[in-house]
Amino acid sequence: MSLLTGALSHFSNPKANVEAEYSAEQHAILNVADSENAIRDITQWPNYAATPLYLLNDIASAAKLKKLWYKDESQRFGLKSFKALGGAYAVARQLQILLHKQHGKMPTTKELLEGKWKSEVAEIVVSCATDGNHGRSVAWGAQMFGCGCVIYIHRDVSEGRKQAMEAFGAEVVRISGNYDESVRLADSEAKMHDRVIVSDTSYEGYMDIPKDVALGYTVMLAEVVEQLDGEIPSHVFIQGGVGGLASAVCGYFWDLWGKQRPRFIIVEPEQANCLQQSAQAGKPVVVGGDLETLMAGLACGEVSSLAWTILENGADDFMTLSEDAIPQAMRLLAKGYQSGGSIEAGESAVPGFAAAILARQHSDFSQAMQLNSSSRVLVIGTEGATDPELYKQLTA
Repeated sequence: MSLLTGALSHFSNPKANVEAEYSAEQHAILNVADSENAIRDITQWPNYAATPLYLLNDIASAAKLKKLWYKDESQRFGLKSFKALGGAYAVARQLQILLHKQHGKMPTTKELLEGKWKSEVAEIVVSCATDGNHGRSVAWGAQMFGCGCVIYIHRDVSEGRKQAMEAFGAEVVRISGNYDESVRLADSEAKMHDRVIVSDTSYEGYMDIPKDVALGYTVMLAEVVEQLDGEIPSHVFIQGGVGGLASAVCGYFWDLWGKQRPRFIIVEPEQANCLQQSAQAGKPVVVGGDLETLMAGLACGEVSSLAWTILENGADDFMTLSEDAIPQAMRLLAKGYQSGGSIEAGESAVPGFAAAILARQHSDFSQAMQLNSSSRVLVIGTEGATDPELYKQLTA
């Protein structure tokens, strides 16, 4: 009996090379040494705690895998998403940089949290476009450190996610277009109103802040390494989007483990597979259209240029996943199939988890990715029920 049903597509990256060194250009984007500053700062934030890494023995056995680890980000800082790490950290870094330029002194994270720069910080406004989770992190960071915040969302972002950002004091602007159009509007209006764009996607002329966002994510990856207690996974299945998280995971583990690094498999929705199409074309391409998908956090049509620099030869495989697999995977985790109880996983948390199970159920995919009964698979459950009403509907 199959654990899950659903359709997959697979593309093996011809540029991937397990023997390749992590290049100087890739190292300049993200590396283990630079992550130490982010780890030091974020672990000072109120209510910091490492999130759990579950070993899903029952599911691994049923899927004919040796091990299946699930990093559960459903309770990160109460924001229910790994993105709590990236956006808020980049907000803090921008406040430090701006205040240093204006006043000649670099505030510490502790000083910002204690309100020692309260009046100066209150004059600064940060902004971004979002599918939900990144914007929630930016809004939360703005509230935590005391600056203003304006968030742009596209037509498909749920009302629940909009309200969650407003609850942190952000002004939320909904547009009638898609995610990529909201990115462009946020950028143009930031220039008009002298706001600071804190985006998780990079493009020409905008590179430094997305690097800080990605460095925030490395806190989660450092936790994973400690929780693995010396083991190295053979495979990592990770969600796509613009590529920010995927490149952070790939780059961090590649820099840390070198040629022992796992095989990296990027998973995207069928209708929003800009990374897979870019790999097929051999260069970044734009996926147009509505980008409509249940996996709301992955409804992205344009690749982050920084992310692509790492993923172009760092990602071994690109997969797409059909929509029908998502509620099944959410229910599988919610119903407590694994020993130790249930896991709250949102619709954008489970693509990597679902793709790993589905790929193992098909001999051609298993063979193509060297996925077998000896495989040790890591997946990252990137969010919990960030839209509680939708979560209830999908897991009922």
